[in-house]
Amino acid sequence: MHTPTNLFKQAIAQRQAQIGLWLGLADAYSAELLASTGYDWLLVDGEHAPNDLRSILHQLQAIASATSALPAGAPAPHPIARVPIGDQTLIKQYLDIGVQTLLVPMVDTAEQAQALVRATRYAPAGMRGMGSAMARASRWQSYPDYVHQADQQICLLVQAETVQALGNLDAIAATPGVDGVFIGPADLSASMGHPGHPEHPSVQAAIQDGIGRILRAGKAPGILVTSEPQAHQWLAAGALFVAVGVDAQLLVNAARKLLAGFRAVPAGGQAPRAAGY
Repeated sequence: MHTPTNLFKQAIAQRQAQIGLWLGLADAYSAELLASTGYDWLLVDGEHAPNDLRSILHQLQAIASATSALPAGAPAPHPIARVPIGDQTLIKQYLDIGVQTLLVPMVDTAEQAQALVRATRYAPAGMRGMGSAMARASRWQSYPDYVHQADQQICLLVQAETVQALGNLDAIAATPGVDGVFIGPADLSASMGHPGHPEHPSVQAAIQDGIGRILRAGKAPGILVTSEPQAHQWLAAGALFVAVGVDAQLLVNAARKLLAGFRAVPAGGQAPRAAGY
């Protein structure tokens, strides 16, 4: 058996836009459900969702199982996992449970990006531990050439989400082994002095400029937005992997919308609103 081809990595290298969904519910059942809906990729969040290594493993298995619920010949969505921090040991564990595409937060320098590349590669190109005999990634050595083929199938996405990262963006994007750069609007807006306001004109201009710089480096730009018009805006600007929603927000918004149809509007007043909605 041959080590599976990373079709997501292949698609973004060919500049084919990939539409994704963010998974923060930390639950394999909901991951399986959403994997049957046809998104190109699903991001299992290990940074801001209550996930651990085992819960991420369960979600990877659930996503892989969804192929049977899709139209004949349609591939299951590609799972991407975000580590909480760019730690070599964590990266090794994520790769060994079968993650082929990693998203790493808070990458501010090319030196950090280079260290992350090395963490995802076997020696001599890197320092990933040789534990494939125990690993789901190799299907417990059902892929006999896994250690020789794995490096080519690993896709490394790094997050640029600070003013410092934008200052170093050209060098980060030019780092060999980095396949894409994800711009984090929320953290970037805070770093630029506009916390909670990624729609601020200066933040929007920085994102637009960043997408162009990443493309000029020959790499794939990515972003998460929860507004359909803005998703189309960044796709038109050249973003190649765009998350267009977050599972938790989709659930709560749909629940609130449903409930609103059953709440009477007081005479002369407005329908009650949940705090922060």
